Amino acid sequence: MTDSEYLALAEATLDAIERSVDASGADIECERSGNVLTLEFDTGGKIIVNLQAAMHEVWVAAKAGGFHYKYRDGKWLDTREGGELFASLSTLASAQGGEPVELSAD
Repeated sequence: MTDSEYLALAEATLDAIERSVDASGADIECERSGNVLTLEFDTGGKIIVNLQAAMHEVWVAAKAGGFHYKYRDGKWLDTREGGELFASLSTLASAQGGEPVELSAD
């Protein structure tokens, strides 16, 4: 994957996360600054999603830890455990927000 292909795909992914959070109806505020997307919860917690262009990865920082995702087989997959980005974000957001949250790339 070229740098420009990565950036286009990763930017589209941040856009999809924002749309999915808005569509979820959960009480989560999204704030985007360049290549960093912050999900802020009423409970005071945050999830930070940022792009790591040099590594061609998407990184997520949450109370549960830090996670790195690489694009493989049409999905962003965790480089350690293989979990899919949107499924992982759903789990992390549900835990941090105290209410069920389901996010998807659609």
